[in-house]
Amino acid sequence: MHVSTRQLRAFLALIDARNFTRAAAASHLSQPAFSALIRQLEQALGVRLFDRSTRHVALTAEGEEFAHAARRVLAAFEGAVGAMHARAALQRGRVALALLPSLAADWLPEVLAGFRAAHPGIELAVHDVLSEPCIERVRQGEADFALAAIRADTPELRAEPFCADDFHLVCPRGHPLATQRSLRPRDLAAWPFIHLSRTSSVRQYIDAATLPQALPSVLEVDQLATVAGMVRAGLGISVVPALTLYQFRSEALVVRPLRWPGLTRRIYLVRRRDRGLSVAAQGLYDWVMARRPRGPAKALPASLQSPGDDAMTVS
Repeated sequence: MHVSTRQLRAFLALIDARNFTRAAAASHLSQPAFSALIRQLEQALGVRLFDRSTRHVALTAEGEEFAHAARRVLAAFEGAVGAMHARAALQRGRVALALLPSLAADWLPEVLAGFRAAHPGIELAVHDVLSEPCIERVRQGEADFALAAIRADTPELRAEPFCADDFHLVCPRGHPLATQRSLRPRDLAAWPFIHLSRTSSVRQYIDAATLPQALPSVLEVDQLATVAGMVRAGLGISVVPALTLYQFRSEALVVRPLRWPGLTRRIYLVRRRDRGLSVAAQGLYDWVMARRPRGPAKALPASLQSPGDDAMTVS
């Protein structure tokens, strides 16, 4: 048995018009073509749907019963088609994004505000977590894609470069390192250091770049805001990525770029290999890729940087 939506629409049009000529005109069909649709529908169902006379068309008992189902089916079908059209036009849908807190707090809000203004019907979910949980959200299907400091190229995940993140020394204003011309790991090792936890990508990059020189840890904390507070209080110095410098906007602090070999954090966009992005997720993917961070200039006002930073390259 094959019943088409075209036949259902003709059936409902005839119910409304109660006349083949008027129903055919309303359906933009010739009367023979319209009558053929009704006849084909009755043959497919195996029942007579209308009692016909030269002046009158009326539903049979079977027609009455089928009319309720036909309206429900057609409404559901048209609703589904409309929903797909809305998704294709980025008017509806849902996207979940996992990303590092350093990106989520400063870079993402403006980017997401622009996307939401352009596509207010898209539901958004943000998971601001460290790199490993970011990857796990994608692996478990809880996020459509992630921005993480792990190049997760596996049989189930693929990673593509998103942006690069330079590192900076942060110290109290007036600290001897604030004006020292060149900065090497051994220069920093002479001072108490505020470290992030060993599970953070920031700590791992710093430890790798300073080997075999260890930076003496006076404190180890989990949050960048805590690092900023401790440095402001004079408890130590620290090294942080450019994308986190919004946490260090303070007249009490000096920020200096560190150009050490290997001390560049790579951020990757990670997604699953075995499934494509939804239309909504593809829309957000295209949006964020077009608005990737382009360097540290936006992160910190020039007035808070130490004079002469351009000359502070470490050989």
